Amino acid sequence: MKRLAGKRAFITGGRQGIGRGIVDAFISEGAEVITCGRGPKPEGLDVDWVSMDVSNAVAVAAAARTLGALDIVVNNAGVQVEKTVVDSTDDDWDAVMGVNARGVFNVCRSLIPQMNTGGSIINIGSISGNVADPSMALYNASKAFVHGLTRSIAVDHGPTIRCNAICPGWIETGMLDAGFDLANDPEQARTDALARHATRRFGKPADIASMAVWLASDDAAFATGQLFTIDGGMTAASPLNPGLF
Repeated sequence: MKRLAGKRAFITGGRQGIGRGIVDAFISEGAEVITCGRGPKPEGLDVDWVSMDVSNAVAVAAAARTLGALDIVVNNAGVQVEKTVVDSTDDDWDAVMGVNARGVFNVCRSLIPQMNTGGSIINIGSISGNVADPSMALYNASKAFVHGLTRSIAVDHGPTIRCNAICPGWIETGMLDAGFDLANDPEQARTDALARHATRRFGKPADIASMAVWLASDDAAFATGQLFTIDGGMTAASPLNPGLF
């Protein structure tokens, strides 16, 4: 039997990358999926679509009234700005914290009251919420917020719902490429990064989607308030480059 059969799921940022991977995985496991993004529904995405900016509390509340009861909520929508805190502008703050932090808050605040008992919230955090990537000040801070909010929701709203975060490492998306572009030698930085992964590869959206399916399923009924790191072993390693030994 499919693990998510009979469950209704809402996933933010399902257009591409990790979000699209989760959409596809949930569908394959039998869930009814609704996703959203800022623009119109993209071609080739065969699910219900809501045009919505998660940073806009009014828009989120209006959308929530149309969604009905839900079993699963995945907060995946996110943006990234590659700057230090000194270089970051007010507009950068509004963009990154608006989507990554306030967006998660808006969605959880609006949708928790209409989630079915036994429901699961899955927030997409990041290893960057635990260890700081260089020149990513606002992104690092926004993911730390997501981790803290995850624990609070689990404590405040259990046992009715569960809430966990997945903390991806370096996943093959546009955000990964943008991070390497900051290096003086992007190709060398990529080679060095690969050597720091026990798996000797970067992650793929499907790697994160597999964890999301488990957390959304009844198999994870005793898992709540936790941060699950999926990074190919990168943060398990010492600072020494294993490729040199």
